[in-house]
Order: sequence, then structure tokens, then C-alpha cells
Amino acid sequence: MINLFASTVNAAQDFLPPGLIMSIAAAFIVERSYIKCYAQEFVGTLLMISFTFSAGKWIGADSQTVEWLSHAVGVVAADYIGGGPQVNPAVSVSMWALGKVNYTEMYVRIAAQMGGGLVAFPLFHFASESFGMTPFGGPQFDATDDEHGSAAALSEFVATMLLCFLIYAVNFELHFGPYHYWIKQPLTAFGIRYLIVMFPLAGPSMNPMLGTAWAVWNSDEGAFPSDPGHYLVYWLPPPPRAPP
Repeated sequence: MINLFASTVNAAQDFLPPGLIMSIAAAFIVERSYIKCYAQEFVGTLLMISFTFSAGKWIGADSQTVEWLSHAVGVVAADYIGGGPQVNPAVSVSMWALGKVNYTEMYVRIAAQMGGGLVAFPLFHFASESFGMTPFGGPQFDATDDEHGSAAALSEFVATMLLCFLIYAVNFELHFGPYHYWIKQPLTAFGIRYLIVMFPLAGPSMNPMLGTAWAVWNSDEGAFPSDPGHYLVYWLPPPPRAPP
């Protein structure tokens, strides 16, 4: 039975994004105690990429105003429909550091975010080709004048730090009464868009999952990046962004 299962998994790996099976396995740890968290993050990541990466590609390609508005609506819609997922490993680490989640929940959420990202880019590329729409792009840094990625890493560090500060402010410090959600989410959306424009060196991503999931899909080998510079830019900075 074990051999059959192992053979099935090995056969499936040839047709699935790398790491997806390991991601799904995380949903079943601790007697499936975190399976709802996994589902929330996995679906939320699909929604987030669909609703926000379509801005400027499927919607608003000829108008910056429409692009910004559609991105803002996408941020709000993905959060509302998805039930408030974190959809960002940097945010999940930050929430763990703040004591909002325990270590295991953080791990499961990050695994789900990665799984959703690994599925989302090929899925929506297929949709783009099927319906004759512009394919999604993704965050990546130009190594021409930044061979080791140090400038891009600094840009990502600052942008994601500011994103976390924004999240803390609108969720934990500011209160808008009965309309709190409908005020703080658009503020978050426009803040994200502003940071995208102001910190372009690494894409920007402000989300390690997005940088890596896109790199996997965009690579000729369909594998995780082998360049250490990628992890310097997108993964090494996030933990210090989370306050103790």
C-alpha cells in the first residue's frame, strides 16, 4: 500500500508544480487541526492573484485610473470573499512575532500561500490563452546593474516593512466605527498600489510567495530558483520586518 502511494505521488509530481504536494500535506498535520486555515489561505491566494494581477492586464490596460481602481477593488474583494486571509508569508511571520498566531498555524498558512501561488500562475496563464487575454506578469528583479540583488533586497525590505506598518495601523491602531472594514481595506489597497509604484526594483513583490511562485512558473525548467540572489531579495529580509 505504501509503495502504491509512493508511486502515485511520484507519478503526480511530473504533472504538478514542484512543491505542491508538500504544500497540501501541511493541511493534514496535527490531526487536520489547521485544515480550515490552509483552505482559507490557498483559496485566498488564488483570489488575490486573480483579482489584483488582472489590473492593468485584463482590466484597465489603457487607463492608469481604471487600473488603480480595479486593483483596489480586487484587494478588497479578495479579502472579503476569502474571509480575511493573510496571503503573504511576510505578514504571517509578522503575525506570529506579534503573538496573533502560533508557530504551527504560521507554517500551515505559509505552505498554503505557496501552494495557491504555484497553482495560480499556470491556471491564469491558461485562462489568458484560452480567452485571448493578456497573460499575467510577475515580480522579478533586473540583475544587470544589481548582480547580487542587494539593491532589490533593500527595496523589498523597505516596501514590505512599510506594508506591515500600514497593516498594523489600519487593523490594530485606527478605528473607523461601523464602517471600519470598508474604510481600512481601500486604504490598504491604495497603500499597496502606492508602494508598488515607489519601490519597483524587485518587481515589487512585498510578498515572498509571489516572487517565488512567479519564478517557478516563469523558469524554463519549472523548478524553484537556484540563484541565491532570488532568496536574498524575496525571502531573507521578511523576518526582520516583523517586530518582536
